Amino acid sequence: MADIDPAFLIVRLGSLGDVVHAIPAAAALRHAYPGARIDWMVDPRYVELLGLVQSVDALIPVDPRALGRRRERGELLRTMRALRRTRYDAVIDLQGLLKSAVLSRAAGGAKTVGFPRAHLREPAARLLYTHAPDPGPAPHVIQKNLALLDAVGVSDRRVRFPVNIPRTGAVEAVTARFAGRGFALINPGAAWPNKRWPADRFGASAMAIHRDFGLPSVVLWGPGEEGLAAEVVAASSGTAELSPATTITDVVGVARSARLMVSGDTGPLHIAAAVGTPIVALFGPTSPERNGPWADNDVTLSQFPQCVCVYERQCRRASRCIDDIAVDDVVAAIHRRMGARG
Repeated sequence: MADIDPAFLIVRLGSLGDVVHAIPAAAALRHAYPGARIDWMVDPRYVELLGLVQSVDALIPVDPRALGRRRERGELLRTMRALRRTRYDAVIDLQGLLKSAVLSRAAGGAKTVGFPRAHLREPAARLLYTHAPDPGPAPHVIQKNLALLDAVGVSDRRVRFPVNIPRTGAVEAVTARFAGRGFALINPGAAWPNKRWPADRFGASAMAIHRDFGLPSVVLWGPGEEGLAAEVVAASSGTAELSPATTITDVVGVARSARLMVSGDTGPLHIAAAVGTPIVALFGPTSPERNGPWADNDVTLSQFPQCVCVYERQCRRASRCIDDIAVDDVVAAIHRRMGARG
């Protein structure tokens, strides 16, 4: 790179878990180039999370759906013109879709960096990249993201999450409620119904956590999920209670204070892993090798190798693969994780 401090633009619009998994790439850029300008183009829904990340200078909210809405195209064009005036040394597309590749190339960087064709869900995106280093055999998306930084002279593969931990009203309420006892977090929701383990089994797991470790459980819920969370509480025989309404910022702080999280493959799980919460993760139609917790001590139960409806929002079968994970399996995994050091 040039002797003067470079400027980088990361393009990772969503989803929440994928944005979390891209944070180590920003941290590696900052470590390699302390004086660099590091901006991030992201879906407006996730600006809140990236506002907590120490490595990022400016956030550029871009709704990926705006490309298809005529009334918003003018604003998007103004945003892209402003980005071109920045004259980025490299625009790094960690999304790997045709839309993100178009936006990355339109930002006008000296380099447009993205994944090679074999690693893209939409191979046509490769035509818009000037540099596409091979990420190699590493299966996890975090390592794949870090590998793209070879194009800007960064070979550091350490996984860092420089995230400020907030103390919001919701965080204070939960930690004060369980002061001196600690608590576990249960997250039963997920955007894809195919990723959701049954609510009654989460409730049974909360009972086991209380019986074996003396910990009450707090059940997280997002928009439209309060009823699902209430089902978990009802099945827990008084060992779990509803979380207060939480924002993404609140989830960061609550998760950092928890002694354990049990969850399927969804954004709050990846937030908790990023802030060091001990994890028991339940995977059905998605690959934990690519998307799961990365810490050695965390425990993942996966039905992915047996799944027929891989990466599908809805299962097409009478019985979902994630339903094959039994409560006893989860309780055993909780014991392994709670007994692990670190």
